[in-house]
Amino acid sequence: MKTAVQIDLTFEQVLSVVKQLPKEQQVQLTKELEKEVIGDKLSRLLRSFRTNDLSLETINDEVELVRKGIYDREKS
Repeated sequence: MKTAVQIDLTFEQVLSVVKQLPKEQQVQLTKELEKEVIGDKLSRLLRSFRTNDLSLETINDEVELVRKGIYDREKS
């Protein structure tokens, strides 16, 4: 049977513990924290762009316009 333990720590206490880790584990912890931050930012960004106003047809029409513009420029 597992028992959950909750400990209240200040930022300074956490930082002190992290500084006691070997450098490899500090790097690993940094990467994990970056994943959390990047994942959170990406989720917020995707939510901000979510819309029901765009249909697949609208997207395809816009793609074709851009492709035509590129083709026309390369042809000239």
